[in-house]
Amino acid sequence: MPSAFNFQASPFDCLDADERGLVRRSVDIAYFPKDTVILDVGMPSTQLYVIIKGVVQQWDGDDLVASYGADDSFDGRSLVAGKASSRFVAAEEVVAYLLARDAVNELIARNATFGALVFAALSDKLRAISVRGSQHELQALTMARVDESFVRAPLFVDAESDIVSVVRLFQAQRVSSVLVRDSTCEPPRIGIFTATALQRAVLLGKPLDQLPVRELANFSLICVRPSDPLGDALAVMIRHKIHRVVVAEGDAIAGVLEAMDLFSFLSNHSYLISLQIAAAEDLPALARAARHVLRLIGLLQANGTKVGLIASLVQALNDKLFDRAWQLVAPAELVANSCLFVMGSEGRGEQLLKTDQDNAVVLRDGYAPPPDLPAICERLSAALADFGYPPCPGGVMLSNPAWRRSAAAFSEAAGGWLQQPETENLMSLAIFLDAHAVGGDASLLEQVRDRVFAQATDNQAMLARFASVADAFADDRRWFGWLIGGTGAGPADLKKLGIFPLVHGVRSLALEAGLRETGTAERVRALVGAGRLDASLGAEVVDSLHFFMGLKLKAGLDEIARARPVSGLVDTSALGSLDRDLLKDTLGAVKRFRQMLRLHFRLDAL
Repeated sequence: MPSAFNFQASPFDCLDADERGLVRRSVDIAYFPKDTVILDVGMPSTQLYVIIKGVVQQWDGDDLVASYGADDSFDGRSLVAGKASSRFVAAEEVVAYLLARDAVNELIARNATFGALVFAALSDKLRAISVRGSQHELQALTMARVDESFVRAPLFVDAESDIVSVVRLFQAQRVSSVLVRDSTCEPPRIGIFTATALQRAVLLGKPLDQLPVRELANFSLICVRPSDPLGDALAVMIRHKIHRVVVAEGDAIAGVLEAMDLFSFLSNHSYLISLQIAAAEDLPALARAARHVLRLIGLLQANGTKVGLIASLVQALNDKLFDRAWQLVAPAELVANSCLFVMGSEGRGEQLLKTDQDNAVVLRDGYAPPPDLPAICERLSAALADFGYPPCPGGVMLSNPAWRRSAAAFSEAAGGWLQQPETENLMSLAIFLDAHAVGGDASLLEQVRDRVFAQATDNQAMLARFASVADAFADDRRWFGWLIGGTGAGPADLKKLGIFPLVHGVRSLALEAGLRETGTAERVRALVGAGRLDASLGAEVVDSLHFFMGLKLKAGLDEIARARPVSGLVDTSALGSLDRDLLKDTLGAVKRFRQMLRLHFRLDAL
């Protein structure tokens, strides 16, 4: 056996020295002329093929399913089944290693990660990669479980306890909060009393030794589960502007997670950014805080934090950033009678690096805005541009009169999008469905959304036209050239190839079902829960989306480090073999999802 076997290529790069020796002792080399059928449907499969030179194409009937180039391996699934279910053809002269089935089985018995990478479905494969990454570097602290950090034991007081007694307990136990058990209600309820509530108690002017803690306790608990990632707990604190969360599994309360305890555990500065945003007294101070968000993203990505969690934290910080900016540029009366909202990837909570502005403002019906409303909106758009969000080329910004309307006018406009499903109207509807309130009165946005859903869910013709947009960038064959590193390898727009069809397809299914979730992962969970989407396909959709987002983030951060503008493209020729393998799998998942959409919405009949 030649010693030139490339153990840096997936899945062989997870093998130890003894396992590599087994490979060297167990492989042969074979040559296949162009157009040779290497495996055909029903043919017994007795070995794993690892390409040294050439290209092999996988066909299901007349459909090209995948292409394999140097260092790629196939067909592990045939080894499991004992026979091939696809046809594998040499698209050009091929030289390949042949690894015997017995050796493959022994490697699987020794190394579970190798087995997952060879045989597993996409979701299991990505999970194996995540576990494997944690073996090579410390797992990102934000992904540690809540119960792995310092969770303070629950300290309960009765709701009838007076404030003075509770303060004595604060001092004795060195705590700043207690849980309050109120048994006078049916069912009994649990609340929390904090040092902040103590300040309100003092201001009431009542004798504190006669004031029951029930009157100052907050019985709307914000909870996380012990198994939740710490990063999720951090996002909850930022979103709700609180300094502690109750840790509970169902009705069983495990304790309280304090912000300072969490921050001492985490290695990022997201809370400090949140404080800077809240304390900003002018737009330049807010711009300085906004610049720290990019540094945080880079730290989280370098530490291996899952891309979905990075996006969640970024959304929570951007919500506060946009809200504070609106408060700084708009008079209080306008803020109270409006709802500032964002759309697109920002609205879905899937934005990582800053992209074009997609925002709007809805005004309360009957409210007369100030005469300088256009100037106010222009100032906000300019401020966001200074924060790093460039203007939207399509003008989807509140500085455009079409995107600042009363609730009634917005509803009327949305009705026009539904009744005249032309391309431009369908895209306006699509970005609006991702709307997420970030400032002012969120109920105003919900009024418009109520009217949109009421008109949309019974219009099957419109729904089919709407869903058909998911195929706008379909190009099944062209990306195979990129993946095998041959002619045409280079920058790929994963937004068009993968992200958009997944996001819009899920959005279409959610609109049909009348689901109000805006994030793609949340929409998938709701669709699966409602029996409208197969669970395995739903998992593939979310895992593929996050994989695409991760590749784009890595490429964008690299461009920033090189002082280049973020292009949104990924250089497929620079991908390692593992990422190329996963990109094949994820783009295959996109193709399967689009096929499901075509059948579900009967798009071939359009």
